[in-house]
Amino acid sequence: MRIAITTLGCKINQYDSAVIQSRLEERHAIVPFEDEADFYIVNACTVTDRADWEARQLVRRAKRRSPAARVLVTGCYAQVSPGEVARVPDVDYVVGLNRMDDLVRCIEQDGTPKISVADVQRERGVPVLGARALPGHTRAFLKIQEGCDYSCTYCIIPTARGLSRSVAPETIIGEIAALAERGYREIVLTGIHLGGYGRDLTPRLDLTALVEMILEKSPLRRLRLSSLDPREVPERLLNLVARSDVLCPHLHICAQAGDDRILKAMRRNYDTAYYRDIIVRARELLPDAALGSDIIVGFPGESEADFERQMEYFAALPLTYFHVFPYSVRSGTPAAALGGHVPPAVKKERAKKLRELGARKKKFFARSFVGRRLQVLLESRAKNGALTGYSRNYLTVAANAGQVNDEIEVAVESFQDGALVGTIA
Repeated sequence: MRIAITTLGCKINQYDSAVIQSRLEERHAIVPFEDEADFYIVNACTVTDRADWEARQLVRRAKRRSPAARVLVTGCYAQVSPGEVARVPDVDYVVGLNRMDDLVRCIEQDGTPKISVADVQRERGVPVLGARALPGHTRAFLKIQEGCDYSCTYCIIPTARGLSRSVAPETIIGEIAALAERGYREIVLTGIHLGGYGRDLTPRLDLTALVEMILEKSPLRRLRLSSLDPREVPERLLNLVARSDVLCPHLHICAQAGDDRILKAMRRNYDTAYYRDIIVRARELLPDAALGSDIIVGFPGESEADFERQMEYFAALPLTYFHVFPYSVRSGTPAAALGGHVPPAVKKERAKKLRELGARKKKFFARSFVGRRLQVLLESRAKNGALTGYSRNYLTVAANAGQVNDEIEVAVESFQDGALVGTIA
C-alpha cells in the first residue's frame, strides 16, 4: 500500500510522524504527501484555531488528489476534538495520540472504529519510545518526556498531551547507546515540557541529573537539549554545559513575553527580572553559547507602549536568536476570552520588527566567529556541492569538503547569506 504522511506543528509532532513512518515502512511504501496514495495520514496540530483549519484543508487536498484513498487524522487536533474531526467530510479515521496499534489497524484491517481516542489525562508513562532522525537532519531526536503540568492561559497542549510523564533513565541510556552504535553523532533530548523531566519518577530525578548520568555512561559525541522554561535552568545545569565536551553550548530558554503584566496574564511563573538574570548568568558562564527564546507578540491587552518596552528589553539581553509567534486564538483557553485583542495587521507589524531585531542579533553573534575554528556536524549537501551543518553552538556553517554525518573542524573565513563559510582546518 502507498501511504503518505504530512505533519503540522512542533518538533514533537515531527518526531511522532517519524515514529509512525518507521512502523509503517516495514510493510508499506511511504510516498510524498503531494503524490497519489492509497492512504493519507495528517498528523495535526491544535495550538491555534488556524492550525485546525489547516488540517481540514490538508484532508480535502488529499481526497481531491486521490478520491478513492482513505484519510486518517491523528495528533493533538484528533486528541482534543475527535468528534469535530470525525465530522469533517472525507475523514475516514480519527486516532488520538500514542495509539500506534490502533493506527496500524485502521490501515490494515477493515471494520475498525472511526474514532480511537483514549483519555490522555489518565496516561502514566510514555508509550511512544525510540529516537528518530527528522527529515533533513542527521541528528537523532529522542523523546524522553510527554505532557505538561503548566497552565499557561494561551496553551491547549496540556489538554491534548496530558500530565507530565517521563521515560526511565535506564531506557534513555540504552536508546542512546544503540544510536551511537548506529553511527549517530548527535542526539537531541526533547519533550513537551523537557524541564519537567523526572518529577513523576521514583526516585524523583531532574533533567540535570539525567544529563549527568548520560555523560557518565554514554559514548555519545554530542548531546543537545531542546526548549526549556526559565525556572528549569539551574546553576548546576549551566556549570555542566560549561565544563562538558559533549553537552552542546546551546540553550533555548522560552521567555514568551518581556513585560511583567503580560507574563502574569499568560500565567507564566517568573518575571522579567528573573528571566534577565538567567540569561545574563548563562552568558557569563557560556560566552560562546547560542541562547535562544520563543516570544509571543500581540497577546491580548498588549499596547503599543507595552510592545516598545519589550523591544527595548529583548534588545538589551544577550540572546542570539528569537522564534517569534504572533498570538493566535485557541478556542477553549483562558486567553481567548480576554479583552483587548490586537488587530492582525498590528500583530504582523510587531512580529516583523521583533524578527528583524532577532536577525540582527543572530548576524552579530555569527560574525564574531569569523577567524575562529568550529566543530561542525555536516547535515546536507546543496546542489552546488557545498556541505552545511551545525556547530556545537548552533551556528549554520558551510564547508568546502567532507561527507554528510562527518564531524569536522572548520576554519571560518566569512559570513554569507545567513551562514558562516569556511574550509576544513
